[in-house]
Parts: sequence; structure tokens; C-alpha cells
Amino acid sequence: MAYDLIIQNARLRNHTLADIGITEGRIISVGPGLGGDAKVKLDAEGRLVTESFVNGHLHLCKVYTLEMAGQQALQEYQHGGMGGAMTAIEKASAFKTAYDESWIYRNVEKACDLAVRYGVTHIRAFADVDSKARLEGVKALLRARETYRDRVELQVVAFPQDGWQREPGTEALMQQAMELGADVVGGIPWMEYTKQDEERHVASACALAKRWNKDISMLLDDVGDAEERTLEMLCLKSIEMGWQGRVTAQHCRAMALYPENYFRKLLALIKKAGIGFVSDPHTGPLHARVKDLIEAGIPVALGQDDIADAYYPYGECNMLEVAFLASHLLWMTGFEDMEHLYDMVTVSAARVLGMKHHQLCAGGDADLVILDEPDVYHAIWHHRAPAAVVKNGRILRCELPVERSISPVG
Repeated sequence: MAYDLIIQNARLRNHTLADIGITEGRIISVGPGLGGDAKVKLDAEGRLVTESFVNGHLHLCKVYTLEMAGQQALQEYQHGGMGGAMTAIEKASAFKTAYDESWIYRNVEKACDLAVRYGVTHIRAFADVDSKARLEGVKALLRARETYRDRVELQVVAFPQDGWQREPGTEALMQQAMELGADVVGGIPWMEYTKQDEERHVASACALAKRWNKDISMLLDDVGDAEERTLEMLCLKSIEMGWQGRVTAQHCRAMALYPENYFRKLLALIKKAGIGFVSDPHTGPLHARVKDLIEAGIPVALGQDDIADAYYPYGECNMLEVAFLASHLLWMTGFEDMEHLYDMVTVSAARVLGMKHHQLCAGGDADLVILDEPDVYHAIWHHRAPAAVVKNGRILRCELPVERSISPVG
């Protein structure tokens, strides 16, 4: 059999060695000693080969804006048990009057180039939509979506960061973002002033998603307040509209403060609603109850969340680094925990984002990384850039010897 690419001597996560045969961007065969020719052969030399990395949450329009936005918002957001989270967003909002597609796009390029370096081939990318940001961030991200299409797949989220009800003109701007081509409808209902407005926020976003047949991604209860229950609101709306499997909840930090009886009932509602979660525990002092969600069979991903913006001063779009930080913050330091963490930046993250074929198996998409490590434990420990990155069966970057046939196979 003839392949476009064969990765030889790949160490799989079950520690066995195999060859991986790839044709037209799909994995055709996985097994020891594959026969046949290939246009390109790449010897993994026993290194760990897995699905490429998935970043479930990144405010891509904000990357590298910390020095523009200043330190005040960062201090409000991360200190005092997140009681000042709303104030942080309000303080960070003013600099968005300077938003312009041109400089946002240049920053986005830097982040996407880092994604390629670190083997991140899929990002759910948020762009603020409000009276200050207008549609400048959306335009920059849509442009980058086309530029990086063959390297990093961007799911562009139109995100009403400053609220829906409290921010005049949001409804029209969100509609325009959909018309421009945004992939996902965002939301942040806890930003509203009253419970009634929170419910209207959820309803408005869900109505827009249904009108455009789009997935939904909302930042929920991202605050140190056990009374915030917008996750429950989104669960009920998702069930009502039949959007199970198409809704993602980001952060949900207030979950850490919920009474146990309410949390247990909420778990049942989450499962009925078919909602997946993205947690970013490194960007705030509270986090969702990730281990309990996983134990309940609910898919959970990790996200970078921020790169050098008003909410977090670091970040390299390196999902192994994110997993390394999460291992400490979530107290997931056992070997079984590490396997879960690795899933949360690969296959579980793909499930949360609605990606159907992100699996290293016959029929899966040929989006892969060859790490400079033999196993998941060492990969998270050292969190180095992969030795090779493959997207759609094409080598994007490689530090290993590559053997190419003189003439095309077939």
C-alpha cells in the first residue's frame, strides 16, 4: 500500500510501538511494521506520538495587550477570592477604544506561530464584541482563521465581554459578527446586574445560536460568589432548545463554593444538558471541580485563556505547560491524573469543542505531535515543544530526520 506519510517506531500512549500510515490527511493504518511505500517517512525513534493539542479557550483578540491595559484589572481579577472579577472586566474595558484590526492581527500572528511551535492545531478563539471593541477583534480573528487554516484551525467566538443587556448595541453587533462569519456564539451572563437580565442574556445568545445554527460557548460564574448560578440557566436553555453536545461552559469558578447538595443536583442537570467544560485554573484563584466532573463522565478541557493581557501576565500557547500548571493547582499529580490531564489538552478537549475525528486511530484526522519524551508523565513534566508537528498529514515543523522518495508514490 502507498501512503503520503509513514511515521515509524511511534510509541503510543499504551506504551506499544507502531507505525502510522497517513494518506490525504487521514490516518489509514496503525500497527507494527506497516508495509508499503510512502512519499515521506519519519522515524519517531520510540518517542511518544499522540493527537495534536487543542486549546479550548483563548481570548485571542487580547493577546499581548497587558501593557496597554495596565495592572489594575489584573489585581482586581486575581486577588481577594475573585470578588472583584466584575470590576476587573470594567477596568480592562477602556483600552478597547484603541482596538484596530491591523495591530490585533499582528499580535494574533505571534500567538498562532507559537501554537504551531507547540503543536496546538485547534483553538477556540474569543473576540470581544461591544461598543468599544466594535468588530475589530472579530475581523482580525477571521482574517487569521483564513491565513492559518492549514496550520491552526480557529473557531472564532463572538463574545459580548461587557454584557448583553447592560451594553447598548450588543444585539446588533453580535448579529453582524455572525454575518461576517463567526463560528460560535459567546456569552457571559454573570456580568449582568440582575438575575432577570442574566436569564435574558442566556436567552438572547441561545436564540442567536439557533437562528444561525451555531455552537455556544459561555463564560459562566467566573467570580467568587456562590450565589451565581448562570450555569444552571444555560443547562435549562440547552435542554429546551435541544442543543446537547453543542454547548461549552468556560471557567464556572463559583462551582468551587456551591453547597454540596446543590452541586450534586447540578451534575445531573449538566449531564442531561450535554454540556462540556473548559477550565483555566492558572488564571484565577478559584476553579471548577474538575475531578468531580471527570468522575461523573462529563468532558473537560483545559484552555490557555490569556496570553499577556489584563487577566494573566504569561502564556505561550503551550498546552503541556497549561497541563503542568493544572496538575499542581488541581492536585492531579498521580499517573492516572496525568493521563486525564493529557486527555484534557487532546482528545477530551476535542470532544468538548465538537471535533469528531481527533483520534490517533484508523479513520482519525492526521493531526499529530511527536514529542521528545517516551510517555505522558515526562511530557507534562518537561512541557517542551514537540520534536515534530503534523497537520492534515503534512509536516509543519520537524527536528527529526525525514526521508523523502525521489519520485511521488503512485
